[in-house]
Amino acid sequence: MSYHHIVFEAADGIARLTLNRPERLNSFNSEMHAEVRAALAGVTAGGARVLVITGAGRGFCAGQDLNDRAVAPGGGAPDLGESIERNYKPLVLRLRALPLPTIAAVNGVAAGAGANLALACDLVVAARTASFVQAFAKLGLVPDSGGTWFLPRLVGTARALGLALLAEKLSAEQAAEWGLIWRCVADEELGAVVEALARQLAAAPTRGLARTKQAIYESWGRTLPEQLDVERDYQGELGRTADYAEGVGAFAEKRTPQFTGR
Repeated sequence: MSYHHIVFEAADGIARLTLNRPERLNSFNSEMHAEVRAALAGVTAGGARVLVITGAGRGFCAGQDLNDRAVAPGGGAPDLGESIERNYKPLVLRLRALPLPTIAAVNGVAAGAGANLALACDLVVAARTASFVQAFAKLGLVPDSGGTWFLPRLVGTARALGLALLAEKLSAEQAAEWGLIWRCVADEELGAVVEALARQLAAAPTRGLARTKQAIYESWGRTLPEQLDVERDYQGELGRTADYAEGVGAFAEKRTPQFTGR
């Protein structure tokens, strides 16, 4: 399809999705939600083995475009819960369920749902001048798009409450120190660092990575014995893949493996 609010391209196993409303700090309106859904639906079909999400211009994503929510159909107050159900909930769940690694390249402010969109990705790399803001408290709202789930798991309850209740800006450096994100890099290095990560993951054994992220994300709801069973089952499955055979063969032959994602 033709996109107006995002840029989506895929080549060499890397899918790249750029939120492209720089005049609004890439905040979401209903049209951009529809375009992102369409792009994510085609990621695996296009043969991608890693997805990179970033923002155009000076920001990553400022969350919801409040102008788009100002008036509901018919002129009444907007139903925010319905918007979550229709747009943000499926977006976060789709990102988490993708059977490949996802990288958020945070190039500027990530606020509200934009911050939690980044946290829904497997790896978050942020430029030093980037920041994360759980802005919901300033509007009398609760952190959405997974914010109340991601924050305590990543930084603990005390810091999660501070970020959510005070709505203070958190620098990328502090976010990395707290374990909220994977890495903070100099602004001028962001593109090169993310490109290297994407190429590394695109050449990796994709099915193994997909099962790894699934096992880690789902471990919160299991006991240790249950998780050991999951690890056993996944190893049994992955031990029959072409990539495992290639990895073992390359190790024995002291060469670089050529994984295909199968």
